[in-house]
Amino acid sequence: MASFNKVILMGNLTRDPELRYTPSGTAIAKMGLAVNRVWRDAEGQQKEEVTFVDVDAFGKQAETIGQYMQKGRPILVEGRLKLDQWEDKNTGQNRSRLGVVLERFTFVGGGGGQAGGGDAAPQQSAPPPSEPAGGPPVDAPGDDDVPF
Repeated sequence: MASFNKVILMGNLTRDPELRYTPSGTAIAKMGLAVNRVWRDAEGQQKEEVTFVDVDAFGKQAETIGQYMQKGRPILVEGRLKLDQWEDKNTGQNRSRLGVVLERFTFVGGGGGQAGGGDAAPQQSAPPPSEPAGGPPVDAPGDDDVPF
């Protein structure tokens, strides 16, 4: 059976990216993204819903995001959905979380309030991660491999 797993989202960061490194030196940036949807209901009233999405970036892209992005800044991300499952250590219940593993991103908007637009955030797409030398494959490492 054929399948396709691609997500494209544009929104604002809900918190500063959390940049960490695995014991092998691979950078991992965890961030929250708020994606807004605005529409009008049958009575013509404007409605809005916000979807909060957890995004994980790896390697050089994680370092770039950690360096240039902060809470409130807009970003466009392309990636794939990944379901994480684990057993809660406190309750023993099975838990799950659907998130996005970043493959590409684009900085959106200007210099984030900096005078003159600034050069702090380059306006370019980052290429998708390939298999880094000595690092993990494109698939994200499991929670056991992440030191946080």
